Parts: sequence; structure tokens; C-alpha cells
Amino acid sequence: MKLSILYRGPLSSCNYDCHYCPFAKVHETAAELKTDRRALEKFGDWISTRKQDRLSIFFTPWGEALTRRWYQEAICHLTSLDQIEKVVAQTNLSYNLDWIENANAQKLALWCTYHPSQTTRKKFLSQSQQLSQRGISHSVGTVGLPEDLEEIEQLRRELPPDIYLWVNAYKSSGKKYNDDTLKRFETIDPLFQLNTQYHSSLGRSCRCGSSVISVDGTGTIFRCHFMKEPIGNIYESDFESHLQESPCTNQTCGCHIGYVHMDDLELYSVFQEGILERIPFHYRQV
Repeated sequence: MKLSILYRGPLSSCNYDCHYCPFAKVHETAAELKTDRRALEKFGDWISTRKQDRLSIFFTPWGEALTRRWYQEAICHLTSLDQIEKVVAQTNLSYNLDWIENANAQKLALWCTYHPSQTTRKKFLSQSQQLSQRGISHSVGTVGLPEDLEEIEQLRRELPPDIYLWVNAYKSSGKKYNDDTLKRFETIDPLFQLNTQYHSSLGRSCRCGSSVISVDGTGTIFRCHFMKEPIGNIYESDFESHLQESPCTNQTCGCHIGYVHMDDLELYSVFQEGILERIPFHYRQV
């Protein structure tokens, strides 16, 4: 079985306090962190038993996971397994990167978000450069706040041309981008227009639920992060029987990690093997 698993455990803490994020500076108790660690360890142990499969893992935490030792150790372990094709994680890069030396760089990729209000461009670019020096494939991105536009343009100028810079539209504000701002963001990220939309998804074909699934800390399977109906549990012996193609039951899909798997948008041809880490194929050719 070939499967991509989007793992999101109970961890919700973050060391940043971005004003638009509900998890800004969230702190968890020692007991809550222990619960998250045990859930991740159980998940890793299960992955170790799936020797006949070809698996890609995408860590999509509510907060920042890679500041936690158990996520670093899990990534290093998972990338050592033959059945693992790739391990990807969303991260803000706000930590020492030395632990990555213990991971298989050929199987690790990162989705790195720059938050101008939380760190400096110089520090973030230094971290990105260190990843490149270690042979870690990664994309860089940011939230498309109009007030940060000039800073994001400067980030694009200073990033190497082979690093894709994506921009997430700030849709939750309800405000529309004016034509000039929209054009400038599209110059930075040619795919930005796709992210400004809530794509009609009801009844449409999507790979989520068949070749791509979302899994929480208890092992419960959902078609994706945005559908709340469980379809099984990875710790059940027959969980594969619940994985099947079926049309989407949500009205719309507005997040990249969801709509990228919609067949109508044909984004698998754009990203190819960089689908999870959000790297379009042509950036691998620069």
C-alpha cells in the first residue's frame, strides 16, 4: 500500500505569538505534553511495523512541533525506515538545526514559514541556508498580509532562485486584495491566486480518503483535516478497508493542504513529488 499520512497529534503549543493565530503563545501542561509524546511514539511504532507499505508522513501540528525533542527524534527514526519514502513537517525554523544531522536528508523535507513579526529576515534566511547546506529540500512561505508585502518582496530577492516562496492569502480577514497588491503577490508566488479562493469541492473527486489521509493522536482516520467524520483507525487490523475514493462532502476547500489533492485542479502535475512539502516540480530543475 502506498499512502500519504497527514499526522496531527494533540500538540497545540507554539513559541510564536502571531496576532492572526489562535495558537499564539499557547502553553501546555507537562501532562498534556506527555500525552502528545506518547501518541507520537505509538504512531512511530506502528509505522515501524508497516514494512510492506510505501509511506509518506506529513506533520501538520496546530503549533510548533520541531522545538520538541520527541518530534526531532521521531523524524530521525522515521527517515531511517525502508518503508518511508518521505517525512515532511511544517515549521517556523526557530531552533538549533544540529539534530537534523541524525536524519536521512534524502527522505526529509520541510515546509518553512517566515513570520516577520517574530523573527528577522536575516535569521530566517540563515536557517534556510543551513538547510540547503545539509541537503534538506524545503519550501519557504509566509502569510500574505498587505502590510508585510515589501518585506516579503525583499525575502524573495534574497532567497536563492531554486527555493520556492509561497504566499498564503489572509482570507480569514474577509478583506479583498486590491489589484496592485494582488499582482505583486502573484509576482512573488505565481500560484497565489489559487490560495485566495475557496474552491467548490462538493461532489468533486479528491485523493483524500484513499491515497491521502489525516490521522490524529489516537490513530483516528479522517479523509482530511477539514472533514470531521471518522472513517476508521490505523490501529485496527482492517483499517485499509475503509480507504476508498469518494466525492468530497464539504461545500468548499480553502486550504492548500486540502485543495492540492483535488483532482479538478490538477496540482499533482504542478508539484509532482514535491506535493507534501509544497515545492513545484520546476523549482527542482533550477
